[in-house]
Amino acid sequence: MFFPKSLRPGDKIAIISPASVVNPEYIDAAARVIADRGFTPVVMPHAKGPADGSFAATERDRISDFLTAWNDSSISALLCARGGYGSVAILPAIPGSMLRANAKWLMGFSDISALHAMLQSAGVASLHSPMARHLAEFPAGDESTEALFGILTGDGPVRYSLPAGDACFCGEAEGRLRGGNLAVLDGLAATRFDILRAEPADDDVILFLEDIAEPIYKVERILWRLRLNGTLNRVAGLIFGAFTDYRPDRNYPSMEAMIRSRIADWGLEGIPVALGFPCGHQRANLPLIEGAWSRLSVTPGGITLEMERR
Repeated sequence: MFFPKSLRPGDKIAIISPASVVNPEYIDAAARVIADRGFTPVVMPHAKGPADGSFAATERDRISDFLTAWNDSSISALLCARGGYGSVAILPAIPGSMLRANAKWLMGFSDISALHAMLQSAGVASLHSPMARHLAEFPAGDESTEALFGILTGDGPVRYSLPAGDACFCGEAEGRLRGGNLAVLDGLAATRFDILRAEPADDDVILFLEDIAEPIYKVERILWRLRLNGTLNRVAGLIFGAFTDYRPDRNYPSMEAMIRSRIADWGLEGIPVALGFPCGHQRANLPLIEGAWSRLSVTPGGITLEMERR
C-alpha cells in the first residue's frame, strides 16, 4: 500500500470536480480555507465548468483535470469538490501504474467512492472525507474539518473514540480499512475495481459503508449480495456510517433495525459491528484512511477505531 507524503506549508492542493456540477461559491470558499491553512489552492480549469448537463464538465475535461493534477509533481493532494454522479467515467482512462508512481492524497466521499476503489485497486491510500461544501460551511473548529487537515499534515496513527450506543455488536478486529458509498461500490461489482469481491485477500478487511436516499430494501438487497458472494463472511469487522434521507417501510422501522436483523440472522455477531459511525452524508463526517491498517474495537463502553499508515 502506497501512502502519500504528509503535506507541508505552501504545498499545493488541487480542487477538481470529477462528477456532478458544483456551486462555484463552494469551490471559492474551499480555496480560501486551503489558503488560510497555509497551503496553495489550485482550482483546476474545469472545476467550475462549463457544465455538461448534470456533470461538472464534459467527460474529456473531467478526465483531463484529474490527469493534469495527478501528474503535476508540484501538487500534493486533490480535493474533490462534490460527488453526485460521474466519477465512474474517469476510471478506464487512468492506468494504475500512474497512480502508484505519483501517489498523492485524494479527498472526497459519496460518488468519489469510485475513485477510492480505483486507488485501492492500484494499492494507493486515499481519504474518505469532507469536500468543498463542508469546508465552505465549517472552515474551522469543526471536528471533521480539523481531523482532515490533521491527517494531511501528520504521519502518526489516527484514533477515534466514540460512544457505542445500543445498536452495535461487540468485538475486536484488525484489518485493512476500505469501503465507501454502498450503491457506488455495488455498481462496480464484477469489475477490476470491485473492492467488495469475495476472493481471499492478503489481509483481513474492515469494511465501512454509508449511503443516502436509498430505500431500506435496496440496501438489504446489496447486503444479501455481499452475503451470498462470501464477502460478509470474509471481513474482520464492519462499520456502518450514516444512512440518510430514507423512510421506514413495512418490514423495518429503520435502516439500523434492518442491519441488526441481518447481522443476527447471518450469525455475524462474532465480529465487531459498529452502527451509526459518524461518516457519510451529514455534518459529522470523520475522515477515514482508505487502505490503512486499522484496529476496530466495539465494547458496551464505546467504539474505538485506530488507523495506521502501513
